[in-house]
Amino acid sequence: MGVNGVTGAAAGSAYAYQASKPKNETKTQEKKDNTASQSGVIYEPSKKASDESKKTEKFRPDAETVARLKAETENQKAQLLEMVRKMLAGQGQAHDIWAALREGTLNVDAATREKAMRDIADDGFWGVNQTSQRILDFAVALTGGDPKKIDEMRAAFEKGFKMAEKTWGGKLPDISQRTREAVLAGFDRMKEEAELKKG
Repeated sequence: MGVNGVTGAAAGSAYAYQASKPKNETKTQEKKDNTASQSGVIYEPSKKASDESKKTEKFRPDAETVARLKAETENQKAQLLEMVRKMLAGQGQAHDIWAALREGTLNVDAATREKAMRDIADDGFWGVNQTSQRILDFAVALTGGDPKKIDEMRAAFEKGFKMAEKTWGGKLPDISQRTREAVLAGFDRMKEEAELKKG
């Protein structure tokens, strides 16, 4: 039934009811209607309804955070890859970037080395702390923080880590291993916190 069908039926019922009332009762009702329209009607949702809406809203994916994290990471990744490409081109090396990094066959100038060291320091953009936190923030944003999805987030991270190892061509460097441990510890903390809230 459309909206017009509902409002039409309700309006028709109201008119039919008013027509059958005695005149003095109709005037009393009109006074009440005018008073209500002047004072306004206040809708107070039931506590249960507002609690339900909070529950469903609580676990919505945070698209804004996901987009921001993706953009930040893509920007930094593009800068890093461009730096490596320039080094390879300057050295006349045409082989694949990952192999050159893995094998340590790049000659790196002092300024590039210094920037790279800052970037991979524990608190640098590609360091253990920031990278692991970005991964955890991304997982929470994608799931809206739903504690029921912690195991799914962990599994997705592990799958991504294995894909990175495949791209790298073997076991990832120590910094990646330490980042993995920090992410898994973060998922463990999330799970413990969720259990405490249940208990």
